[in-house]
Amino acid sequence: MSDLLERLRGRGWRLTAQRRVVAEVLDGDHVHYTADEVHALAAGRLPEISRATVYNTLGELVSLGEVIEVSTDGRAKRYDPNAHHAHQHLVCARCGTIRDVHPTGDPLADLPARERFGFAVSEVEVTYRGLCPDCVAA
Repeated sequence: MSDLLERLRGRGWRLTAQRRVVAEVLDGDHVHYTADEVHALAAGRLPEISRATVYNTLGELVSLGEVIEVSTDGRAKRYDPNAHHAHQHLVCARCGTIRDVHPTGDPLADLPARERFGFAVSEVEVTYRGLCPDCVAA
């Protein structure tokens, strides 16, 4: 059983066949699928699953804080099940591939007090951009 499925079970979330297959599709390292990709993969396992059910399930998972919605450079939103482990993203500027990265250090410490403008900063998002090996080779 995946980490996501375990978390959902622990919350007492009703795992219908449709919800289960969406959670199973989202299982794995470096998973950042669009809603359409989740639907296509879920339909491969459960052909009768509708696009609306996938969208609704993803919305519920985001609302629960079990999945993170990732938006990069105006591309389609992607869904990241790695919601409970601090990480940043490495994004290919050409093809849009996303990888989870875990830089060392505290990015908040790199922001001098004078640059905080009195904000009580609670969260930092850093996105690294570049070209993935496939796009560099192309």
